[in-house]
Amino acid sequence: MFAGHNPYLVALSVVVATLGGYTGFGLAARVRGTSGASRRVLLAGAAFFLAVGIWTMHFIGVLAAPLPPGTVYLVLPTIVSFLICALVVGVSLFFVSIGEPSGSRIIASALLLGAGVVSMHYVGIHGLAGPFHIHHDKMMILVATLIAVGTAYGGLRILLARQGGMRLVLSAIAFGFAVSGMHYTAMFGMEMMPAASDAADGLTASPQILALIVSLLSFLVVAGFLLFLVPEPQQRGTDNAPQRQGEAGAAEFGAESSVDDDTLALQAKRPLPLHGLGRPPLPLAIRLPVEAADGTHFVETGEVRSIRADAHYTLVHDGARERMCPWSISEAESQLDPSRFIRVHRSHIISIPHVILMRKEGDGAVVELGGPAPHLVPVSRARIAEVRARLGLLKRHARGAVLPKEGQSA
Repeated sequence: MFAGHNPYLVALSVVVATLGGYTGFGLAARVRGTSGASRRVLLAGAAFFLAVGIWTMHFIGVLAAPLPPGTVYLVLPTIVSFLICALVVGVSLFFVSIGEPSGSRIIASALLLGAGVVSMHYVGIHGLAGPFHIHHDKMMILVATLIAVGTAYGGLRILLARQGGMRLVLSAIAFGFAVSGMHYTAMFGMEMMPAASDAADGLTASPQILALIVSLLSFLVVAGFLLFLVPEPQQRGTDNAPQRQGEAGAAEFGAESSVDDDTLALQAKRPLPLHGLGRPPLPLAIRLPVEAADGTHFVETGEVRSIRADAHYTLVHDGARERMCPWSISEAESQLDPSRFIRVHRSHIISIPHVILMRKEGDGAVVELGGPAPHLVPVSRARIAEVRARLGLLKRHARGAVLPKEGQSA
């Protein structure tokens, strides 16, 4: 079975899986930074493109195989195989996109997704009908399952890492080869034995019909990939500020705002093709805009203690008080210096140099940020180890130890 595959269709199957993985992971990476209907649309789109990419890759691989003359495809198992794939991908993405994902939840989702992909493959193979019966090598089934689970785990880790640019491209390529590797490993362990009867029970489709369907789905994957590369229109971060200030504040904002083009460019949301691959990175923000009744002020990043999500905006704490910032939490995370700031919770970013205390609380932890008005910020369980490492805490240090005050060595 394995030796007679069409190399061009094999290559095409890997390409389709890679494009589907890039589009799906790219959409999934945005799920955790959105809410409401947009979140559901992104989640559905990510599941759809990943499922279509995996399923289309599978049947391109089947079309590439040296099947006996007279082979047809049973419609019901073929449709069921796609539904299995779409269901397990959607459920897995849903479980890791709600709340703070724990290690056990990611592993369980990977097991579900891997088992679903393997089930999709063998249900799809069961849809082959003709003058033969199929035998599968049990060892190859096990190896294919391990590859599928490992691929799923790596893919979910990519999603949670919210990677972009070259790293997302490389991850999508690895995903394409891994999913294809699972398929062709299973095909390597498959043997077709001649049989006297070639009767097919149920509605069937010819290889030509399947090739047409697969071609249309491949076009859909490529179209989605290209559409994903189109940059969205720029939106100025201050566009909605007048609506939140009242009529007097809005008039003053329009009359006296002196924000220069460079600052507005830093505030703009500018998704780029391939997440900016091949382009110079945007400069990091040195000031954050905050709104007041008399207009837009700017806070030096060195004065910022923490940033808290507030719907589509954020609240910036400068050690004394919180003020509204027109950036979203994801936009703030992308534009701040990662050597100073770290996202410790889905709704919170902190400045590491201003941390004066960390202690365990429930399943997670809290840190205290210094200043004229010290305040506490929650740390999710998944982020505790990273925060402790950034603070220079070692295992031998007691949890909850008070850190030195600002300006002293940690």
